[in-house]
Amino acid sequence: MRVLVSVRDTDEALLAARAGVSFIDLKEPSHGALGGLPVETIAAVVQALRRERTGLLLSATIGDFAASALGDITAQVRRVAACGVDHVKVGVQAGLAAPALVRQLTALQHEGLSLVPVLIADEGVPPDLVRLAAQGGFAAVMMDTQDKRAGCLFDLMAHRELASFVAQVRDGGAMAGLSGALRLSHLPTLAALAPDFAGFRSAVCHSSREAALDAGLLQPLLAAMHATVTADTAAASAC
Repeated sequence: MRVLVSVRDTDEALLAARAGVSFIDLKEPSHGALGGLPVETIAAVVQALRRERTGLLLSATIGDFAASALGDITAQVRRVAACGVDHVKVGVQAGLAAPALVRQLTALQHEGLSLVPVLIADEGVPPDLVRLAAQGGFAAVMMDTQDKRAGCLFDLMAHRELASFVAQVRDGGAMAGLSGALRLSHLPTLAALAPDFAGFRSAVCHSSREAALDAGLLQPLLAAMHATVTADTAAASAC
């Protein structure tokens, strides 16, 4: 299980990389759960990170769009992908337009773009939508929350629903990711669900996710995640 940390600029990105984060996500936290950065900023951060360290996995969000805005979403996906990130994240809010959006993202994925649908859990995620995303041939599929004040992902989705999500995404050949106001205290639950990666922002910022990334909070999270994963691996080997 890898730690994904969201950053908004080059300074935060370099701080995360130098702390040992290997999966870095570019977004603007003050613009919502999947707030997008200007493509010029994304490109500059990507260039700085590629110079800083090899082997980093980089993603970026396209910003918040209505699920029905397929043309605008497609255009922004292409713009963000051109910045050199490994994966482009697109929010998918459950509703009548959601299946068509996932199918459009599937078509773009088949063109060679590497996309990550992010299923928004606040109002629930229908099982059919999970199945559709899991079968889309994506690099990864995530579950996240929109309103961080409403609680964390585990407050909004039952453990069995999240376990089913992780299993279905993995069966489809993609990485499964979980995010949504996650904290250090959630590591045991994450270990039990065993997604491929878990996303953090609130946990590594003082006061709110809109504040600056804090190395003093990031290091303990990484150390705790390493200890959790090591213990889980040892227990599995013992069995």
